[in-house]
Amino acid sequence: MAALPSLRQLGYLVALSEHLNFRVAAQSSFVTQSTLSAGLKELEATLGVQLVERDTRKVRITETGQEIARRARSLIAQAEDLAKAASASREPMTGKLRLGVIPTIAPFLLPRILPEVRTRYPRLKLYLREDLTERLLERLRSGGLDFLLIALPYETGELSLRPVAKDEFWFVSLAGDPLAKEKAVAVEALDPRDVVLLEEGHCLREHALQACGRHEPWSESVVEATSLATLLQMVEGGLGVTLLPEIALKAGVLNSTGLVARPFSRKVPSRTIALAARPTSGRLGEMELLGRLIEEKTAPRGRPRRSQA
Repeated sequence: MAALPSLRQLGYLVALSEHLNFRVAAQSSFVTQSTLSAGLKELEATLGVQLVERDTRKVRITETGQEIARRARSLIAQAEDLAKAASASREPMTGKLRLGVIPTIAPFLLPRILPEVRTRYPRLKLYLREDLTERLLERLRSGGLDFLLIALPYETGELSLRPVAKDEFWFVSLAGDPLAKEKAVAVEALDPRDVVLLEEGHCLREHALQACGRHEPWSESVVEATSLATLLQMVEGGLGVTLLPEIALKAGVLNSTGLVARPFSRKVPSRTIALAARPTSGRLGEMELLGRLIEEKTAPRGRPRRSQA
């Protein structure tokens, strides 16, 4: 059997590919620079290929090295999953758990579930990271996160998904908008030229476009905001109307604004909030426990008021 690289050696390559600096890569790996350098040379000798170009000014990862580093991330993540599976089988929901959450969920849902998580699982250390869906998926696949809390539909490939809540969209505008005078708004009544959405990259934008029939005028005519707070300021400033998820309304985002919310009358647009994990994760049982807890805390308790000023 051919000699195989160690996970430690592969970890050194991954660290160097991310930092492109031997000193910083060594620090992130908690070893000395000489140890990291020696480990990389051993890895090259084992594989019989050059992985790193070294000179006094710059570090370069060869094309082969980049491919090996990409595969190494997956191998390391699977090895960590194996270790976590053994730990979780002994005592679930203990130790460190890294959860990624998108910005249009984090500030509205986390305050409702975190106190209960701490109460039920006092030995669990929950580390949170807020980011856009695409970047969170990259971190999850590379092993940097254990679970994600995202919104569907979104292309997640091979990942395991656990839906936890349905989140309907509401129409939001100034009180004087003609559509705000209705008790419920028809999706078809929206004029694409009047709709303010988040900029490209935010899944909330994609969900709104899909819900409203994603025709070409939508992608060309809508005004874009960089954040949910900016979006509300733009609508309050008279630049248009928007669609907001129900969890944001229940959290009081329209308080102290001049905006009102109306439900949609039919073909109600919505998104699905879901947990995501690698299918090889040893913590899928824990994802189910967390999913049940979120379901409990997001169970319908009456809809938000039709107008909020």
